Amino acid sequence: MSGAGAPDEKPIDCHDLRVAVVAASWHEPVMNGLLAGAERCLKAYQVEAPSIVRVPGAFELPVVANALAANYDAVIALGVVIRGGTPHFDYVCNAATDGLNRVALDTGVPIGFGLLTCDDEAQALDRAGLPDSNEDKGWEATSAALVTANTLRQIRRGFLE
Repeated sequence: MSGAGAPDEKPIDCHDLRVAVVAASWHEPVMNGLLAGAERCLKAYQVEAPSIVRVPGAFELPVVANALAANYDAVIALGVVIRGGTPHFDYVCNAATDGLNRVALDTGVPIGFGLLTCDDEAQALDRAGLPDSNEDKGWEATSAALVTANTLRQIRRGFLE
């Protein structure tokens, strides 16, 4: 289980951060759970009026995250790719992962990596933050982006709190 060893982050005040969420549309039950987890986290971290944008699939996440990074302090990317019988899974996972990493490094804006890459739907549902799930990757990706944005803000101001 990938949740073992996760940090025990307590929500911090991020009311002054501008945050956007870009979420894919494939696999609606999983995506609804991921998006709900992100929204719960944003509320707990006191983010006011986050923007939420939907895209067709995981492949489209990087280009939209890149556009959003120009105007936001953090962007959370949510998606799911479930392995099938062709190499399509590998191509989409690699492109989305590499693209999101490039956006973060090129723009200096943290990108919450909420892209599930699962062997089957059961694995995805178990990570989607639903009532029967063991993990809430929507919350985790959002928390990571917010904490990182706060750290970067402190670094850019010349001090760490």
